[in-house]
Amino acid sequence: MTASAQIKIGQTTGVTGAVAATVKESSLGAQLYLDATNAKGGVNGEKIELITLDDKFDTQLAATNARELIEQRGVLALFMTRGTPHTEAILPLLDQHGVALIAPSTGAMVLHQPLKKHVFNVRATYQREAERAITHLAATGVTRIGVIHVDDSFGADGLEGTQKGLTAAKLNAIAVSKFDRSKPDFSQIVPAMAKLSPQAVMVIGSGTAVVEAIRGLKAAGSGAQFVTLSNNASGGFIKLLGDDARGVIVSQVLPQSQNYAIVQEAAGLAKARDILDVSPAMLEGFVSAKVLVEALRRAGPKATREKLQTALEGISRFDLGGLSLSFSTTDHTGLDFADLSIITASGKFRR
Repeated sequence: MTASAQIKIGQTTGVTGAVAATVKESSLGAQLYLDATNAKGGVNGEKIELITLDDKFDTQLAATNARELIEQRGVLALFMTRGTPHTEAILPLLDQHGVALIAPSTGAMVLHQPLKKHVFNVRATYQREAERAITHLAATGVTRIGVIHVDDSFGADGLEGTQKGLTAAKLNAIAVSKFDRSKPDFSQIVPAMAKLSPQAVMVIGSGTAVVEAIRGLKAAGSGAQFVTLSNNASGGFIKLLGDDARGVIVSQVLPQSQNYAIVQEAAGLAKARDILDVSPAMLEGFVSAKVLVEALRRAGPKATREKLQTALEGISRFDLGGLSLSFSTTDHTGLDFADLSIITASGKFRR
């Protein structure tokens, strides 16, 4: 049987705006897996069509796009939204229409606890990453740690994980500063932080804002170790930082090692398209698409939103390729993998 009908999946994400560089890579990773699936005849005889709308990383536009995808385009599920407040803005729509959101590209704790019925997380939480990063710094003898975070639900979440790490290491931050998400201004924050001579600075934010903060601190003469979270784990982020990228620590929610079958699988499909480097962001998109396809398979032919919800909650110990993922009616967390990488002089992420 040839694949003819379409399974429509919707996505609202910042194709343009502050997170565009990373979104481009995660979307490419997802498309690699979806294209490979469609080339083999799709799922249950139907091809998967991903309809992506640009929300420019704007919270209200994300909600508007989600409504259009669900109510007008009639998508079966939503996939890989970007941003914490953006995903929060979509939650009422998911509940109203019984639509699953698979693999939101955020590690916000608010999407894990209490359980959100229609949200299925694939990646680990930001709190887990931030805590891991601080624990690592403390273990290497770093005690003077400053924190700069975006003033929104994502920033608050990352800050909470950072505080957990500091408490566990019996440390206090030397300074905690926040900046506005829509109009980041570091003119006061940077000189004040640099003056305190931190050994390390955790910068919690997205794309261009994080680049601006790191650049500003370096220009102010700070020799601090800079740390940021996995939402910036893209080649695009390294390019934005340019010469300032070297030595920046970026936490990761997926392995980078070729010892993992999932990394080999992604690299193989990428190579067939002359893409020689699979960035962490690409791998996150790839893994997310793999979970989506598995859920669609289990939902059976002519899947409905209800059948997909049931299929997702029935996924148990699914081997992604060296990583095992489980959901249930009481747990939509997915993976718990968190690691650290450092940007090398040649502009690559290395463990």
